[in-house]
Amino acid sequence: MSLLVKICGLSTPETIDAAIEHGATHIGLVHYEPSPRHIDLKTAAELRRRAGRHVQVALLLVNASQQLTGEALAAVRPDIIQFHGNESPEWLAVVKRIAPAQVWKAVGLKDAGTLERIQKYQGAADRILFDAPAAALPGGTGTRFDWSLLKNHRHTMDWGVAGGLTPANVAEAIAATGAPLVDVSSGVESAPGVKDVDKIAAFLKAARS
Repeated sequence: MSLLVKICGLSTPETIDAAIEHGATHIGLVHYEPSPRHIDLKTAAELRRRAGRHVQVALLLVNASQQLTGEALAAVRPDIIQFHGNESPEWLAVVKRIAPAQVWKAVGLKDAGTLERIQKYQGAADRILFDAPAAALPGGTGTRFDWSLLKNHRHTMDWGVAGGLTPANVAEAIAATGAPLVDVSSGVESAPGVKDVDKIAAFLKAARS
């Protein structure tokens, strides 16, 4: 199976173009005001149109209300809606049933017990995204988790690895975890929320190596 690579937190046409040009399979747009990567729904919709069918587009929400979730889906029409907060399996199941999009759930991987607890998302999430345990912001902090927790783990859902990935360590992360998908945000930035097209290119090259 070919490796999937997601560049998350994009906010400009130039970085969308760079991700596509250098071979990303997925991009992420963040609609969460506390994040330095936040964009409004109008901008997200414009960037989603620019991406077209070249990549799968994920829209990231954090503990969004039912109303906001509906508005975001209608405005942006993403391929994937990625939940990055404390959303329940029951809520994900509702969204999965009514939304014309995949449902992903980001989970902070703290210990082996987390791998048991995520089973509650079976059938509610299309993919689990393992990230660093929650900090001040739920994601995009540049912090990695203990990759050895995933070594030889038998996954029952599609999954991926995020948290602290960079061009320098992504190949190591893939080798250590066997991840079918890797997701980067702060690791390809020159400043918080400011994506660097050269780092995007370097990350995609390293991941493919």
